[in-house]
Amino acid sequence: MTEQRFGAGIWHFATYLDRYATDGYGAPRTILDAIDLAGQVRDLSVVDMNYPFFGGDFSNVQVKEALERNGLGVIGITPEIYTREFMKGSFTNPDAGIRRRTHELVTEACDQVRYFGADYVKLWPGQDGWDYPFQVDYGTLWKHSLDGVGQLASENPDLKFVIEYKPREPRVRMSFGSVARTLLGIEKIGLPNVGILLDFGHAIMGGESAADSAQLAIDYGRLFGMDVNDNYRSWDDDLVAGSLHPIELFEFFYVLRKNNWEGVWQLDQFPFREDSVATANHAIDFLKAAGKGLEALDVDALKEAQSRHDAIGALKIAQKALFGAM
Repeated sequence: MTEQRFGAGIWHFATYLDRYATDGYGAPRTILDAIDLAGQVRDLSVVDMNYPFFGGDFSNVQVKEALERNGLGVIGITPEIYTREFMKGSFTNPDAGIRRRTHELVTEACDQVRYFGADYVKLWPGQDGWDYPFQVDYGTLWKHSLDGVGQLASENPDLKFVIEYKPREPRVRMSFGSVARTLLGIEKIGLPNVGILLDFGHAIMGGESAADSAQLAIDYGRLFGMDVNDNYRSWDDDLVAGSLHPIELFEFFYVLRKNNWEGVWQLDQFPFREDSVATANHAIDFLKAAGKGLEALDVDALKEAQSRHDAIGALKIAQKALFGAM
């Protein structure tokens, strides 16, 4: 087994605002500032970066220099196809010109993936969906979703594309809203370089078992990436991983390890009011404890309990391993 690597979305180290604190929860930061903060986190090896770069007009060379001085690599590039320009959708926008603009922006992101040697282009089409009954033609919306992703994947066969599904927000209903729906779409596209990025918080927010969702994606050979965080299930709170649902997160990691899935364990957290470096360190400490718990887990006893659907027996084994490692 290879040594576990840890990553984080670069937005973890940005400045946040909401509809109340419209002036932000801290001083503005550029992507270079965020990279320097990420470099202070213990055991962090890669970051997922937004494109275009935030906070100023920075060249690839400047960003690469910042990454190198902090000893960081890039796992993914996330094109911002969810901003005001795409308020009525990106791949599914009713305006063909905006759909072309989406294609152009993601194509630029593909060049960034090649430049930084990243693993994938991450697609989070947050504005693709609907809010009201009768607002859209569902067949047309779905076709545009699949056509948009499929065209990019076919034009860039050397790259991986990961779709990060989410039930809602910012749209009330999102086009790629569940693991099953996303897998159906990927199978319909039918290309080997399209997969899923499974966000633990998105899965549990949508009423899924993240462990079961991971197994389903793995069974179809489509789990290309993952993010971890936590929430109260009603909203995508992006709280610290393991802070609310540690045993479910441990089961999620168990499914990954059981299937020899060796990707990066990546943080997708939004520390609005907390110190971003301390928050990342705390989360990675939990992830490392979970890794130790997996090593201590009595797998044979667990399998035997599962063969009998023995809930309490299985929980005792899992809890002993996880909490004994912390």
